[in-house]
Amino acid sequence: MDEFGPSFGEAFRDEFAALLRWRRDVRHFRRDPITPALLESFLDAACLAPSVGYSQPWRFVEVASVRARQAVIVNFERCNAEALAQYEGGRALNYAALKLAGLREAPVQLAVFTDGETQVGHGLGRRTMPQTLDYSTVMAIQNFWLAARAAGVGVGWVSILDPEALRADLDIPAGWRLTAYLCVGYPEAPSDEPELARRGWETRHGPSRELLSR
Repeated sequence: MDEFGPSFGEAFRDEFAALLRWRRDVRHFRRDPITPALLESFLDAACLAPSVGYSQPWRFVEVASVRARQAVIVNFERCNAEALAQYEGGRALNYAALKLAGLREAPVQLAVFTDGETQVGHGLGRRTMPQTLDYSTVMAIQNFWLAARAAGVGVGWVSILDPEALRADLDIPAGWRLTAYLCVGYPEAPSDEPELARRGWETRHGPSRELLSR
C-alpha cells in the first residue's frame, strides 16, 4: 500500500491482461449449476462499478421459471428469424449457422435493466448526457463478466430480443430499460479467440483502437 492505494505488481498485471483476453462471449454452456454464493460474488463485483452521480441504476433480474425462460426463447427465435431475413447469399448461410444464444443450456440467466426513473444520485451528471445511466449499467455488467471469467464461469450477452416484449413477459416496471440479457454458466470449451472470428463472421480491425488527437 502506498499513497496512491494498493500497488499491483507485474504478475498481477499480466494475469489481468490474460483475463481480458479470455473474457469471451460464450454461447456453448455445460449444464453444471452455479452455486448461489458464487453468483452472489459476481453481483457484488458488479455493484462496485462506477455510476454517474453514484446513481447505481442497474437492476439484475434472475429469469428462472420455465414459463419465463420459454417466453425469452420465443422472443429470441422471432427476432432471430427477422434478423436472418436481412441477409442474403453466403452471409445469410453464415448467419444461420451461428449459435447466438445459450438460452436452452445456461443454468443461470439474468435480465439486466437500467432504472431510468431512479432518484438515487439526484440527477447529478445526467442533464446533458442522460444516456450515462445506461453506460453505468454496462460498466456493472463488465465487472460481473470479469469476475465470472476469473472464476472459470462464462457469460453470453443475448441482444437479439424485443426489449418491450421481454419487459412485459417478465412483468418489469415501466421505467426500467433492458440493457442486456446474460446467459451464465461453465463454458463447454473455453477459448481466448472471439467465436465470431473463428466462424469467419468478422475480423478485428485496427482502426477501432486508434487514439485520435485534436
